[in-house]
Amino acid sequence: MFEQEYYFQTEHLTVGYDGVPIVSDMEICLKRGEILTLIGPNGAGKTTVLRSIIRQLRPIAGVVMIHNMSMEKISAAELSRQMAVVLTDRLRTEMMTVRDVVGTGRYPYTGKFGILSKKDHQIVEDAMKLTKIMDIREQIFTKISDGQRQRVMLARALAQQPDIILLDEPTSFLDIKHKLEFLSIIQRLSREKKLTVIMSLHEVELARKISDKIACFKDGVVDRCGRPEEIFTEHYLSELYDIELEELTPDFQEVVNTMDKRGAFYIG
Repeated sequence: MFEQEYYFQTEHLTVGYDGVPIVSDMEICLKRGEILTLIGPNGAGKTTVLRSIIRQLRPIAGVVMIHNMSMEKISAAELSRQMAVVLTDRLRTEMMTVRDVVGTGRYPYTGKFGILSKKDHQIVEDAMKLTKIMDIREQIFTKISDGQRQRVMLARALAQQPDIILLDEPTSFLDIKHKLEFLSIIQRLSREKKLTVIMSLHEVELARKISDKIACFKDGVVDRCGRPEEIFTEHYLSELYDIELEELTPDFQEVVNTMDKRGAFYIG
């Protein structure tokens, strides 16, 4: 694999429900280790795109490719080794400990009974160390905080040893401290382990800080895709989120103008 070749691509990807498109003709290319963040108004199709990439939904048209191979040709078993997912769906854990939950990330590599080997246990421990959850590893998963749960779910994904990870609004339930810690871990993994990341975020300032590329969703298409400095130009974010400046007081107009230039504040 040459360095300049793309690791992940979509070609004319159209996604939706019951044959009705929500996002059409999406074309995105990522190199290994790049972070792509999806932003845009609620209902613009970000989650639908993520669910189509992971094959929870069948695309209406187009193709998703990994390593220049259509994902339709990749078996479920092989895909579970290459790709990990952190969605907002709540995991059914009953009385599982944090260690148990992270251990389920090794199931793509274990036999049908899910028995972990010594190597598997070491990989689980390494994932917990990376996400800084060793101190809670014996606690019951349902008893820990939302911020801790998100780190546990990230550790579970990392235990799969994937090349690519998808996250749907991973910071939604976190306070600002835990948002920054969580995204810092993601960024470090992308840089140090060449982990390719695709995620949706509401917080556009954080998207600007962490992303190599940003895809902006509006009116059923990717309205703009590029580096953060190409996205955060004057007036673009107010256009993306349909913020009518004349309807705002002068004080709030100044807030929106700052947001356009810096990508600041939580919107969406």
